[in-house]
Amino acid sequence: MKSLFEDVQEVAVPRKKLVGRVVLGLLLLAAALVGTTAGLLLVYSTDLPQVDELEHYRPSSITQLYDGQGRIIGSFALQRRVVAAYDDYPPVLRDALISIEDKDFYRHWGINIWRIMGAAYRDIESGGKVQGASTLTMQLARNLFLSPDRSFHRKIQEALLAVQIERKFTKSQIFTLYANQIFLGHGAYGFESASEYYFNQPAKKLNLDEAALLAGLPKAPQYYSPITHPDRALKRRNLVINAMLEDGKITAQQATDAKAMPVQLNLQHDPNSLAPYYVEEIRRYLENKYGSDQVHEGGLRVYTSLDTDLQRAANQAVLNGVAAYERRHGWKNHLVNVLSHEVTLDIYTHPDWDDEPEANGYLHALVTAVAPGFATVKFARYRATLTQQDAAWTRKKIQNILKPGDLCYVKIQRLGADGIAHVSLEQDSGAQAALVAIDNATGEIKAMVGGRDFNESKFNRATQALRQVGSSFKPYVYTTAIDQGASPDDTILDAPITFETQSGPYTPHNYDEKFEGTITLRRALAQSRNIPALRLADRLGIKTVIDYAHRFGVTSNLPAYLPVALGSAEITLLEQTSAFSVFPNDGVRITPRYITKVTDYEGRVLEENFPDVKDVVSSRTARIMTSMLAEVVQHGTGVAAASLKLPLGGKTGTTNDFTDAWFVGFSPSMTCGVWIGYDEKKSLGAKESGAHAALPMWIDFMKFAMAGKDPSEFQPPPTTPPKPEILKVDTPDNAPAEDEVH
Repeated sequence: MKSLFEDVQEVAVPRKKLVGRVVLGLLLLAAALVGTTAGLLLVYSTDLPQVDELEHYRPSSITQLYDGQGRIIGSFALQRRVVAAYDDYPPVLRDALISIEDKDFYRHWGINIWRIMGAAYRDIESGGKVQGASTLTMQLARNLFLSPDRSFHRKIQEALLAVQIERKFTKSQIFTLYANQIFLGHGAYGFESASEYYFNQPAKKLNLDEAALLAGLPKAPQYYSPITHPDRALKRRNLVINAMLEDGKITAQQATDAKAMPVQLNLQHDPNSLAPYYVEEIRRYLENKYGSDQVHEGGLRVYTSLDTDLQRAANQAVLNGVAAYERRHGWKNHLVNVLSHEVTLDIYTHPDWDDEPEANGYLHALVTAVAPGFATVKFARYRATLTQQDAAWTRKKIQNILKPGDLCYVKIQRLGADGIAHVSLEQDSGAQAALVAIDNATGEIKAMVGGRDFNESKFNRATQALRQVGSSFKPYVYTTAIDQGASPDDTILDAPITFETQSGPYTPHNYDEKFEGTITLRRALAQSRNIPALRLADRLGIKTVIDYAHRFGVTSNLPAYLPVALGSAEITLLEQTSAFSVFPNDGVRITPRYITKVTDYEGRVLEENFPDVKDVVSSRTARIMTSMLAEVVQHGTGVAAASLKLPLGGKTGTTNDFTDAWFVGFSPSMTCGVWIGYDEKKSLGAKESGAHAALPMWIDFMKFAMAGKDPSEFQPPPTTPPKPEILKVDTPDNAPAEDEVH
C-alpha cells in the first residue's frame, strides 16, 4: 500500500513537466514575438529617412521684401512661413500647445505608450480610427518625412522616427522644428506666420486667448478656421484654455477672462497689394538672377527703396485722378452681369475682395437688388446702399443704370464695424494711369503705380508701356540749345513754317492754332509752343537732340525725324521720369534702382547696390534748364502746380488726338512722372491735355510727398556769361511780317 507521500510525489512529477512545458512554450512564444517584432522593425526601418538630416534641415521659407524703413511690402513663397527661434514663441503659446496636443511632451521619449494603448482601446470600442495618439515628436516625424495616410505601416515608422528624433535633439529643438513646420490654415505654416496672418503681430505679442486659438488649429486647420468657422474656433479655443487650467498653467480667473473674450482677428493685409506692380518688377529681377526655387523657398531678405507712405499716396492720387476723369466724361454703362455666367448672387466672389477693404479704396461691388432711387450692393463681408445722391454725377436714375448681378465700380467712403459700408458709384471704362516717384539724390524709386487694378491687368504701364510723350520731350531740345551756348532770353520765331522732310512737306501747328511771333526760349518752353521747338530741333539737328535724350537715360528707340522733337517717339514713364531728375541734380544722372540689398536665409549679403552716377550735362546747363522748367510751373502750362507754393519745375505732355497725357516734374529732392491714357491708344477726349488730366494727380501726390519737409531751393543759374554761342537763334530782325502772325 502506497503512502500518502508517495501519492503526492506521483502527482508532482507530471505537474513539474507541465509547468516546464508551459514555460518552454512561453519562452518560444516570446522568442517568436521578439523575432517577429525585430523582423517587423527591421522591415519598417529599412527605408526610414535619416534623422541626422534634421541637423541641416531648413524648411521652405518665405522671401520677404522691406521698404526703406524696414516695413514689409511683399513676399514670395510656396508656403507662407516665417522661421522663428524657440524664444520667439512665448510661454503662453508653448503651454497652450502642449496642454492640448501632448501633455507629457517634456517627459516622454518620443512616444506615449499609455496614450497609444488608450487610443487603441477606444478605436476598438468604437470600431474605427477615431482617437489620435501622436505626440508632438511623432507629428513632426510625419510632417517632415512621411505621408499623411493613417496606415499601420506609417504609424510604426512614425514611432520609430520619433524615438530617433528624441535621442538626437533636445525638447526645445523638437518644439521649434514642430512650431515652424505645422500647417495652420489659409496658407500659413508655423505659429509665427499664423500669428502674423490672423492677428497681424509677431508670436511674442500673443495673449492667452490668441495663443489658445492658434494652439487649437493643428488638429484640423480648415475645420476650426476662425475665419470661415468662428463658432467652431471659439469652442476649440475654450477647450484649449480648459486643458491649460487642468494642467495648472493658468489660474481659474485667467481662464474665465480668456473664455469670455470673443474671437477677435486682425487679419494681415496682403503686403503685395500695396505696391503690386513694384513687387512684380522685383520678382522678375530676382527670379532671373537667383532662380525661382531660391526666390520662393529660400527665405531671402530683400531691402527695397520703396516708401510705404508715399506708395499709399501714389495709389490714392492715381485712383482719384482716374475717377475724376471718368466722371468728366459721363456714364458709359459698360457693366458685366454675373448672372449671365450662371453664377448665383449668394456665392459670387471677386478678386478685389481677397484683401481687407479700406476707406477711400476703389473696388468692384455686386449689385444684389435695385429699387426706385437706390440699389443694394455687397463686397467681401460688407453691404452698402447706393442712393441717387451717390450716383448724381451720372445724371441718370439709378434704377435705369443698375440691375441685380451687375458688377459696378465703387469708392468706399466709410466702413462700419457692423458690416455696413457707405460707398459712391464710380466707373471703370478702361482708362489707365501710371505714376513713378524717384529720389533725386539716390535714384531710389520711392513709389510706383503701374495701372488702375493689378487684379485686372498685370501689365506695368510705368515700365512696360511705350507711349508717345508729347511736349514732355521738348526739354531735350532746349537742353541741347542751352548746352551749346544759347541763353533762355535768346529769341526765336513762333510763326507758320513748312519743313521739307524725307517723307515730304511737314507743316506743324501750335496747340492753340495761334502764333506769337518773336518770343524768348524761356517763354517758348513755358507755353509749350510747337513751332519754336521744331525750329530749334531743325537747326540743331534732330540726331543731336536724340543723342542728348539718350545721354539723359532714354533707351527707347528714337527715330531720327523732326516730329520727334514734339514727342512723337515712344518712351516709358520710368525712363522719362528718371531722365528729368538730371535737371535738379545739377546735370548728373543716377540710375533708378528698386533694390538696395539682398541677403540670404543666414543673413549673408548676396548683393548690395549703390547709386550709379553719370555726368550728363554741365551744372550751368542743368541750372538754366531747371529755371526754365520752373517757369512752366510759375507761368506756363503747369501753372496749376504753383498752388503748392514750393520750388517746382516740370513739363506737360499731350499727344495728337489726346491719346496720352503726361506731367513730369520735380522738386529739389524728388522727381515724379504721371501718365494717363487707354491701353489701346484711343482718345481721352477733347481738351484732356497733360495739364488737365495728368497734372492733378501729380499735384495730389507731391502735396503729400513734400508735406512737413524742408522744400530746399534749386541752385540758381550762373550769373557769368555763357560761352560763345554755337547756336544762332532767331532775332527780331528776321521776324515775320505782321500779317504772318496769328
